[in-house]
Amino acid sequence: MSKSISLTLKIWRQSGPEVQGRFDIYPAKDISTDMSFLEMLDVVNERLALEGQEPVAFDHDCREGICGSCGTMVNGRAHGSLKGTTLCQLHMRHFADGDTLVIEPFRARAFPVIKDLVVDRSAFDRIIQAGGYISVNTGSAPEANSLPVPPANAERAMDAAACIGCGACVASCPNASAMLFVSAKVSQFALLPHGRPEAARRSRDMVRAMDGCGFGNCSNHRECEKTCPKEISIVNIARLNREYYKASFISPES
Repeated sequence: MSKSISLTLKIWRQSGPEVQGRFDIYPAKDISTDMSFLEMLDVVNERLALEGQEPVAFDHDCREGICGSCGTMVNGRAHGSLKGTTLCQLHMRHFADGDTLVIEPFRARAFPVIKDLVVDRSAFDRIIQAGGYISVNTGSAPEANSLPVPPANAERAMDAAACIGCGACVASCPNASAMLFVSAKVSQFALLPHGRPEAARRSRDMVRAMDGCGFGNCSNHRECEKTCPKEISIVNIARLNREYYKASFISPES
């Protein structure tokens, strides 16, 4: 049965990248437990607008857990404390009446704050541009059985391809590492035959792009795996390391 709760929100406000930010406190009254977290922020923003105050800026798009646009730290956890859930799928029934929620943007040098809870995640785009694609022209789609793929590899590739690039792995890592994201994008191709011709170039160029964006190194804390809304495994990081080591023995011209 639906009920209403009231919360205290401690929200990070920052009007621009070069402006010093601060936490402001807002009441969130009569919030339906059927609402998603983003719908709750919508209600708070509507009330702020009616009071003549600046609404809180936050990222969102599909609100179906597949676009990777939404994402904030809720009480120190990326997307909140619920496992395998994006922020838009987090519902207010998981909070108690009277709770205080600390809401802030993802913190990483490679994710500079644009405004309030909005961060610039274009570093992920630059990593994908460096090699997260297949450039071979294949023409029309091949017949399904003409290129045999072991079922286990197909499943692993699909699991890796589930990554939505939300950045929770970076925000959760003590070193702000993007290894889980990069390894998922490398694995989804490395496990399939059509990804092998460019495997060496892909892993080498994507890792170089990752380092150039200012992400830290993986130190096996496994916080990325724990907070990933799509539950991407760090097994993919081991695969990325193998792919990168193999690529290091191949000339850059390959």
